[in-house]
Amino acid sequence: MSFAQVHTRSIVGLNAPPVTVEVHISQGLPALTMVGLPEASVRESKDRVRSAIINSGFDFPNRRITINLAPADLPKDGARLDLPIAIGILSASGQIDERVLGDFEFVGELALNGDLRGITGALSVARAVKGCARTLIMPKINGAEAVKVADVGILGADNLTQVCHHLNAVSGVGGGEKLTPMIFTHESTNPVYTLDLSDVKGQYHARRALEICATGGHSILFKGSPGSGKTLMASRLPSILPPLTDDEALEVASVYSVAGVPYEFGVRPFRPCHHTMSAVALSGGGSRPKPGEISLAHHGVLFLDELPEFDRKTLEVMRQPLESKEIIISRASAQVAYPANFQLVGAMNPCPCGYHGDPSNRCRCTSEQVRRYQDKISGPLLDRIDIHIHVPAMPIDDLQNAPLGESSAVVRERVIKAYAIALNRQGKPNSQLTPSQIDTYIPLGIAQKQFLATAQSRLNLSARSYHRLLRVARTIADLAMSEQVEVAHLAEAVSYR
Repeated sequence: MSFAQVHTRSIVGLNAPPVTVEVHISQGLPALTMVGLPEASVRESKDRVRSAIINSGFDFPNRRITINLAPADLPKDGARLDLPIAIGILSASGQIDERVLGDFEFVGELALNGDLRGITGALSVARAVKGCARTLIMPKINGAEAVKVADVGILGADNLTQVCHHLNAVSGVGGGEKLTPMIFTHESTNPVYTLDLSDVKGQYHARRALEICATGGHSILFKGSPGSGKTLMASRLPSILPPLTDDEALEVASVYSVAGVPYEFGVRPFRPCHHTMSAVALSGGGSRPKPGEISLAHHGVLFLDELPEFDRKTLEVMRQPLESKEIIISRASAQVAYPANFQLVGAMNPCPCGYHGDPSNRCRCTSEQVRRYQDKISGPLLDRIDIHIHVPAMPIDDLQNAPLGESSAVVRERVIKAYAIALNRQGKPNSQLTPSQIDTYIPLGIAQKQFLATAQSRLNLSARSYHRLLRVARTIADLAMSEQVEVAHLAEAVSYR
């Protein structure tokens, strides 16, 4: 047979659309032509595939080879198409029985000696194959990642020879060994966090705000003098968050798989960002759009320390994702959407020297310097942060004599109970309630409406701030195991604005 079809997958964002590798071998001068919008890494595969086939003990056809990557309007990138291209050439040249190829999908990069190397996006490929009736053959190094997806047949191989022997054994035309199926492993989503909230002494008001933030999925901004514990508390937030569900853990793992970044399955991401970061590094992008920090923090925490030191254009990137929970990256070749359901935690000093309002009176900044420093953060971005909390400096006596605070395990129990109340009531965290759902799940009495009217007139709250205040109040009521949002809950929520 001089024609073969092999099934594989490309990667577009977190999706893995199907790609068919069509190989036709015909008479003519020896040449290999590849069509179907292959990018540079795919076009270079012909040299890797040629060497891998020869070094694996097979014959490379000395004829005219045409390879079509269908659909033709979908750009293909990465070296994951090496293996399906090699299988297609071997099948079209009669060295593999083509009748069994329809039962498999192939992904993998080939070394010159025929070994299979790992690829990015293996988890996205496995999730896409789940809806098909095919078995996925991929590098064994990616198998441990892909088998986290249930109900998908995964075969891991070390080299091209093992794959060919398996296909011939399945077809009954060869005596090679079959590949051993990799077993699905269900991993616990209750990881152990090394950083514990008990390290935070005192700061009861800030700890309370952090607990509310964890329960409702709210964003929070810590403001205080240097060394007051802002970073310490922010780094402990993942340890009190509710555990990830299996679906959430797979979503996070898929983002990290596409980005090629190591990830411990089931752990809430914590992504601390330096203030020299560019807008592209934060949002994602590049000629081949990759996830940025806001996507790597999906279902986790994005921590921006020294918030006013960030470039203003970089910070403004977050305004839309904070509302929509996703980031859309548009390039000339494609438009890619990545999830960005993160909790923003910011920390900042009140002035350039850091000691404005400190009891020690060490601040020497003028009022103009203080105003200019705080104005580095735009009003629309501040309006999107649910909780604003002042973190005062701790006196030395309190640090030496204060008892250890509650552990993360104790606080997490309260968080999980209140979080479950919200899920049972509306199926989502309070921070994600829409305005219409706020009217449904946060009914207000006369006293509550009067209180909010007074707060709005005194604080000049925008409609967005008003809705965010109600969401925080709903979370406070859940922590108090209260079905109704009372005036006391609203008052505490107002104190965080």
